[in-house]
Amino acid sequence: MNRELLTFYGLKWNPFAPDLPVDSLMATAAVDSFCLRIERHLVRHGGFALIAGEPGTGKSVALRLLAHRLGRCDGLRVAAITHPSSRLSDFYREIGELFGVDLMYNNRWASFKNLRRRWLAHLDDTRMRPVLLIDEAQELLPSVFSEIRLLASTDFDSRAILSVIFAGDNRLLDRLRQPDLQPIASRIRQRLLMTRAEDGELTGLLDHLLEEAGNPALMTAGLRDTLVAHAAGNPRALTVMADAVLAAGAEKDREVLDEKLFIETLGEAPSSRRARR
Repeated sequence: MNRELLTFYGLKWNPFAPDLPVDSLMATAAVDSFCLRIERHLVRHGGFALIAGEPGTGKSVALRLLAHRLGRCDGLRVAAITHPSSRLSDFYREIGELFGVDLMYNNRWASFKNLRRRWLAHLDDTRMRPVLLIDEAQELLPSVFSEIRLLASTDFDSRAILSVIFAGDNRLLDRLRQPDLQPIASRIRQRLLMTRAEDGELTGLLDHLLEEAGNPALMTAGLRDTLVAHAAGNPRALTVMADAVLAAGAEKDREVLDEKLFIETLGEAPSSRRARR
């Protein structure tokens, strides 16, 4: 959305864009509790944590909020894997770059030792374990899962030297039930399982996004109810539809977005959706 349209609606930014400022994101009580447990426990003791759920239920938002909060911890090193489907050699290339370690790709043992030496030095300096965030973790190869497990601890598995947070859809849960990944699954200390939101939670999300963007009166109550009814508990579906209505309203110079605009834009009245349920 361009600056002219933002001004037209009195918005600081598009409240339904995926790249919202992190300070404007909404943290549910469950997400806030999980972040506190990571900040106060996991980075002090190390180990593994998990964020999982259906697509669109808020896993990436939770990970953004967590990364932001961890980034404010003085001295804590936080890194994120961007290509989880890499083979083991490329995983080592990426993780070495993330932590500033020169790795010898033809000598995995030396690379293994150099990474652990860097993490142990970080632990000695800060009394906190460095953090590795892995989104779309259901794409990780079994060999990479295994290598992360071996890298993350020392002294016969009695001393964790890395904190790892896996985030992924429900396929990740299915994979962790497989026998070859039980060594990882049994070490997960903290879990955040994202579920479909209640209608009141979705309404609260809409209110929060509009308030943060600067125009809480942008949508009528009828439109809000309609969006919530059609979202079927999925926050991503809610914001995608709301963004479509916002774009249509801008095109038609509608100062206030209402239920009629929703029907004109997305072609379905809420009553027809409810009738099929």
